[in-house]
Amino acid sequence: MNKLSRLLMFLAALSLGLLFLSPMWKIYLKAPQYPEGLEMHIWVNKISGSSESVLQNFNILNHYIGMEPIHAESFAELKIMPYIVFAFMITGAIVALVGKRRLILYWGVLLLIGGAVGILDFYLWLVKFGTNLSPEAPIKVPGMTYIPPLLGRKQLLNFEALSLPSTGSLGILLALVFAAIAYYVSRKNKLEEQTLITT
Repeated sequence: MNKLSRLLMFLAALSLGLLFLSPMWKIYLKAPQYPEGLEMHIWVNKISGSSESVLQNFNILNHYIGMEPIHAESFAELKIMPYIVFAFMITGAIVALVGKRRLILYWGVLLLIGGAVGILDFYLWLVKFGTNLSPEAPIKVPGMTYIPPLLGRKQLLNFEALSLPSTGSLGILLALVFAAIAYYVSRKNKLEEQTLITT
């Protein structure tokens, strides 16, 4: 790997730091009783709201429909994910230092798999919360579930739910793009060297 490839690989590893600076995902709820909307932020290590009362309002709504309250402490994933992200950042930096092009490929594929597993886990989390409803709920609608959309918009009773990736997820995208460019630049450089040797 040449200097440019190593630099790009360092940038790929550093990009994952965005996951600690901004939420990965946002879920919005809007209804006539909440015209300003409620915005829940899902981070790599915590759950928060756009204001202090947002999570409390989410949980009040959850109580009426029999959904479990949302607390960051309930999710083992939020305790594990920071270590996984750190591991990718450290191994990405090691790949840049070692300078083996093939390692970029392995790192990128593992990051893709990690991202896919994270999205699947998030979907299962939504299904669990949306379907595991208390029979003692004040509001019961036969056959109704409250699974928020994984991505996009969905109507749940009189609530409009919108689920979108946030800035933190951009860190994963940037990491993959930088790693792909690092691999391409390194491969192109190697091919040029081979061409010079044979000519």
